[in-house]
Amino acid sequence: MNLKPLTINDKVVKFPIIQGGMGIRISLNKLASAAMNSGIVATISAAQPGFLNKNFRKNPVKSNIEALKYEIDKARANSKNGILGVNLMHAATHYDEYASFLAKQDIDFIVSGAGLPLDLPEYLAGSKVKGAFIISSGRAARIMLKSWDRRYNYMPAFIVCEGPLAGGHLGFSKEQMANGDYESLEKIVIDTKEVVKVYEEKYNIKIPIIAGGGVHDGHDMADMIKVGADGVQIATRFIATYECDVVESYKQMIIDAKEDDVVTTSSPAGLPGRVVRNFLTKTLEKHNLKRQYCVDCLKSCNKKDIPYCITEQLGNSTSGDNKGLIFTGAKAYLVEKMDYVENIVNEIIRDCKLDLKLSGGLL
Repeated sequence: MNLKPLTINDKVVKFPIIQGGMGIRISLNKLASAAMNSGIVATISAAQPGFLNKNFRKNPVKSNIEALKYEIDKARANSKNGILGVNLMHAATHYDEYASFLAKQDIDFIVSGAGLPLDLPEYLAGSKVKGAFIISSGRAARIMLKSWDRRYNYMPAFIVCEGPLAGGHLGFSKEQMANGDYESLEKIVIDTKEVVKVYEEKYNIKIPIIAGGGVHDGHDMADMIKVGADGVQIATRFIATYECDVVESYKQMIIDAKEDDVVTTSSPAGLPGRVVRNFLTKTLEKHNLKRQYCVDCLKSCNKKDIPYCITEQLGNSTSGDNKGLIFTGAKAYLVEKMDYVENIVNEIIRDCKLDLKLSGGLL
C-alpha cells in the first residue's frame, strides 16, 4: 500500500492532507499560508470573514467579500504555487454572489457542504477554479454526481466524506446523533468510492476521495487510506497552532477541553453542532438566547424560534469571548498543547507511514 501525493486542479501537493476550512475567522490567510508551506492543501473559510469589519452589520456581504479578497491575496502572496481553496457553505444566504466572486479569485477550488450544492458548477463556467463538495453518505454522493453530470457535464475536483465525529454542523439529524443511527466514516468512504467508479470511467479522470471528521493523527489517517481514501481533511488539530488566525483564548479552550467537555447542541440551521461545553451550552439547557442583531446568514434559519444567533455567538467566541459558541471536532480533547503546523503535518505523515508499513517515501 502506498501513500500518494494529491492532485487538485493540475497541481500536486506533497502530502495528501487538506486543512479544513473553519469559521468564523479561524481558517484565514495565516493558517492557509502555513498549510501550503508545510506541503498540504489549504482552505480559507468563507463563513463571515468580515465579522470584525465596522460595517459588517450594515452590509455583511460587502464586508465578507472584501475580507475574502484580502485573505486570499495574502495567502497567495505567501505561497504562489500551493493549492488554495475556499470552503463556502451552501446553506449561506447570497451563495450565488459569493460563488461568482470566488470563481474570479486566485484560488484552486471552492468546496461546498452544509446542504447539497447542486448548482455550484453554474458559477464556475469559464473559470479556472474547480468545484468540490462535502457529503455524509454514499447516497448524497450519488445524488450530487448524477446532478452535476446531467446538468453541467461537470465532475468535482475531489469529494470530502465527512463522518459523525466532525466539528461544527453535522450532516446527520438530531435523532440520528442521539440514537447512534449513522454510518461510520469508513462506510461513507467505501460507499462513495463505489459510487464514483462509473463517473471516473465516463470522464476518464480520477476523483480523489477525502476522509474528514475525527481524523486527528497519522493512525487515523492510515485507517482511512486502508479503506480506500486518497487523503484526509483535518481541521480541529490545526486550531491550537501558532499560525492559526483565531484568538489565543479560543485556542486555549480547545487545549483545555476534556473528553466529556465535547458535546452536541442545537443549531439555528436545524442541525446538531459539535461544540465545547461552556457558559453558552449550559445556558441553552435552560432557555434560548435573544439575538442582538441579524445579518441573515443562513437560508434555513427560522429567525423567530432560534435558540441563539449562530453568527453572533461564533463571532463572539472567535473574537475573544469564551462565553460564545466554540465549534470543535470530537477529538478536540486530544489536543494538549500549542504547536506549529509543519510539526503536526510531519508527525501525522510519519505515523501514517509507520502504520502502513512504508519504507522511504515522502519525508
